[in-house]
Parts: sequence; C-alpha cells; structure tokens
Amino acid sequence: MSLFRKKTEDNSDIHYEGHAVPRMLSYLKPHMGTVAVCLVLVLIITGLELYKPILTGDAIDLYIAGDYAPGEAVEERFQGVLIAAAKYVGVLIVLFICTNRLQLLLQRTGQKIVYEMRRQLFEHIESLSMRFFDLTPVGKIVTRVTNDVEAVHELYANILVKLFRNVVKIIGLAAVMLALDVHMALLSFVMVPLVTVLTVLTRTLSLRANRETRTRLTALNTFLSEHLSGMKVIQIFNREKAKYREFCGYSEAHYKASFRAIMVNAVFRPIIVFTSVVAMAVVIVAGSQGVLAGTVSFGTMYIFLQYIKTFFEPIQDLAEQLSTLQSAVASAEKIFTLLDEKPMINDPEKPVKPAEIKGRIEFKNVWFAYDNENYVLRDVSFTIEPGQKVAFVGATGAGKSSILNLIGRYYDIQKGEILIDGVNIKNLTRDQIRGAIGQVQQDVFIFTGDVKSNIRLREESITDDAIREASHRVNADRFIDRLPDGYDERVTERGSTFSAGQRQLLSFARTLAFDPTILILDEATANIDTETEQWIQEALETLMTGRTTIMVAHRLSTIQHADKIIVMHKGKIRESGTHQELLDQNGIYQKLYQLQLA
Repeated sequence: MSLFRKKTEDNSDIHYEGHAVPRMLSYLKPHMGTVAVCLVLVLIITGLELYKPILTGDAIDLYIAGDYAPGEAVEERFQGVLIAAAKYVGVLIVLFICTNRLQLLLQRTGQKIVYEMRRQLFEHIESLSMRFFDLTPVGKIVTRVTNDVEAVHELYANILVKLFRNVVKIIGLAAVMLALDVHMALLSFVMVPLVTVLTVLTRTLSLRANRETRTRLTALNTFLSEHLSGMKVIQIFNREKAKYREFCGYSEAHYKASFRAIMVNAVFRPIIVFTSVVAMAVVIVAGSQGVLAGTVSFGTMYIFLQYIKTFFEPIQDLAEQLSTLQSAVASAEKIFTLLDEKPMINDPEKPVKPAEIKGRIEFKNVWFAYDNENYVLRDVSFTIEPGQKVAFVGATGAGKSSILNLIGRYYDIQKGEILIDGVNIKNLTRDQIRGAIGQVQQDVFIFTGDVKSNIRLREESITDDAIREASHRVNADRFIDRLPDGYDERVTERGSTFSAGQRQLLSFARTLAFDPTILILDEATANIDTETEQWIQEALETLMTGRTTIMVAHRLSTIQHADKIIVMHKGKIRESGTHQELLDQNGIYQKLYQLQLA
C-alpha cells in the first residue's frame, strides 16, 4: 500500500480490502490440536445441557406425576427420585470439569495467539521505512499494538468456540424438540424467521458501529500521545483550556461512536427476550391443551418449557457475540492494514558482501524528494575519502540533513547513485550500511532503563568494561561516576533528569561502543552549556580519530578544521573547499561567517 495515499479529512483509516476473518482464523493453525479438544468439550457440554431437562422431565413422569394409588410404592418412587437427583448432580460435576478445562484451554490459546500477533506487529513496524513514521502518528501505531490486538484476543479466547457452541446447541435443541413432539416444536419455532432477520440486520449495523468506534479510539490515542509529549509547550503558552476543549471533542466523538455500538445490542436483546416470551406463551397454551387432553405428559411439558427458554438464550448470546465479533473484525482489519504496509526500502536478494567497509562515500548526480515531487536535493555530487572530515553548511532547508539520511539509506533517492567503497548502497543490506555508521544527533533519544542499557542498546557483545572504556574516552564518566548508582543509575523516559550536555555525552559513548567506520554528526554540539562544551569537543576528537566523519553544523566555529566544507543552498552544492579557501571565494560561506561574527 502506498505511503502517499490520500487521507480522509478525519485522518481515518482506509478499510481493509481483503477478507479479515479467514486471515484471523489462519492464526489458529499452530493450535489445531487444542482447537479439536475444545470442540469435543463443547459437544460434551452441549449434550449434557440438553440431557438435564430430559432427566428432570423423565423423573416427573416416572416418579412424581405418574398414575399411582395413595401410598403405592412410595419408597420405590422416592428411590427413583434420588437416583434421578444423583444423575443430575453427576451431570453438573462433569459439566463443571469440562467447562473449567474448556475455559483454561481457550484463554491459554488466546494469549499465545495475541503474543504472536503483537510480536509480528512490532517486528513488522521495525522493518518499515522512515517515511512511514513521517506520515503516521505514534498514537495510531500504539492503538494497533495494544487496543486492537486486545480486541482480537476476545475472538480467540471466547467468541469462536461460543459461536460454535451456540450453533450446536440450537441445532440440538431443535432436533430433540422435534423428536419429542413435532406439533409443539413447530409452534415453538414460529418466531425464528423474525429472529433471523433481526440477527442479519444487527450484524450489518454492528460492523459499521464498531469500525467507527475503533477509528475514533485511534484519533483519541493519537491526540493523547502527541499532547502528553508536548505538555511543556502547552503550559508555556497557556493553552491548557484550548487543548482541554479539543480533547473533549475527540472524547465526545469516541463516546458517541461507542454509544451507537452499544445501542445496536441494547435494542436487539430486548426484542429477542420478547420473542422468547411470546414463544413460551404459545408453548404453554398448546402444552396445556395437550396435558388436559392427555396427549402430552407433564414431563414433556416441562422439557419444552425449559427448552424454549434455553432455545432463545443462545440466540441472545449470538447477538452479543456477533457484536463482539464485529468489533474484533474491525480491529483485525486495522491490524492487517498495518501488516500489509510495505517497506519502501528493501534489501537486495543477492547483496554484495565486502570484507570490510573502509568509509569512502560518493554521491553521483543525486536527486531526492521525500514526496517524489518536491526535490530537496538537485543533482548533488561529491566524494568523501576514507578518514576524511567533511562538513556541510547552509541555511535551514538547504538539504544538509537529507544527505545524512540518504547515506544511512533511511530513504531512497529518485535519480543518481550513492556509493560506499565503490558499491551502490542499494546492493548492500541495511544492516551492512547502518552497522558501519554511527550517528550523533542534536536531539538525543534516551530510553527508559539504566545508563548501561542506553549505551549498550541490547547489544550483548558490548561488555561492561567496553562501556566504561567508551564512556571514559568521551568524558561521559565525568558525570556518570557522580551518579548515586553509577552505570546502574535508573533513567527516566527521554532522560529528562539529565542535562542536554549529559545526554549528548551518553550518545557519544553509545556511538564509540559500537565502533563505527563512518561517523555522522548532525548538529551534535548545538545548545550545549559552556562547561560541557569543552568535554564534548574533547570527546569529538576521540570519536573522529581514524573515521570518515560527516558533520552538519550551523556554528561555523565547530567545523573550521574540517578537511572539506561543502556549502548547500536550495538543494544544490554551491561552494566547496577548506575554511580559508571558502573565505577567499567571498561567496555564501564568507557571508555566513561574517553574519556569525557580527
């Protein structure tokens, strides 16, 4: 599915174009043995539930309502009642055991499937290109992995088996009722056509309502994710009330959608209850006439009353289960839409496997646009030799950061070639490319955990000693050693308890620990306090030693000693040379330098 598709005004998802239910059922394949056991248990449970009224009805006819003289065989009749009661208790015990085992198997299987679905979702999300995350709100992705997967869990843990159970129960009840008395059975079924029509109508309305509910929940979660992350800005500009009103709008939209979904079931269920009462009244009238005429026994009358009550219970359950099923299907459609999202960047089938990457980078007539239309780089060509230090400067929007993104192949170019050690990066795997690159950004992302885990990033081959060595070489140990727990110090979300300089030093330690061949510095020294800046400058010297280094900086004083400075302007290379050579050209660079001096 194209990432450049046109969005609807409310940013709702496009409906899934495939068949969600068969695809949902495919997740049951590894658990078919358990499913078979569950179906057998369902048949046993249904058979026992059908047998209970027959057991009671026979006891009524044989031992209670029979034509006996006063005092005749009282003990024999009482023993018969006790035997029937014992059988009934035995049926209840077996029902309890089977039901308990069924629920255990269902919940365990449902949890396994949900675990696999979440794992598959997150793995797929990690494989998607950066353009997908540029266009997709974080809250929407979170909703898919949490709320939508949980809604699908209900399908596997309860709905499918209950649907099967209720269908079997309805068929079983109809068969037994016809076997007992065809006339009374046909009278009992008089309301079935109405119930069938209502069920089909409810299914259609329920699907529509639940789709809308899931869409509104996604919008609400997206709003929350964005605005909780930006709460500081909201408070700085005193926009709490305005944002509260906006939140209420999203919340009200979700409330109305949820209410419509509830109303579908709320209207349908009382109608089913009413039809069951009508059917029972018909049975009572017809049965009473039969009892008075001697054509129907009291036991049969009791069995039919129990069955007619039981007959409409699974129909009522089916209505509720259909509602839950439609909610699960609506969630599954959104999950599968995400799973069907294709990465824009794929590894080659037969990648080139160089013995090592030395760090020679070459751009040949590169044209690039994020949206395939508005080019941010236009016919860009340059070469960076291994171990060389090259800086890119220029106004905001000139294309500097885009070049860095293209070197790591986070996006693909439209025209031209990008070569690493003479090999087109499209012939290398992403792991090969990114494994050779270490990138330090202005906005350092720190994960929840501890200091060690933020340097290691779950690369278990990096030992604790290597972490300490990397931290020492980039001066990060100067503040880490002062922490109460040192490298085991707990880190809050985004490293909010650390200063910008401390977070930057952590990112240097992280980069050095991975020992990249190519080093990319994207405004790595911006917004750093004076005291920490000296440490960072020393750390940069350590990082850059023996590595191909590419720098982007607005502060020209930080890149004056680069081997080459490339000046970008409106997506094109305008000037190139050393600091002094560019000053002598009296061009764009010289003007930028004079402005900063001023």
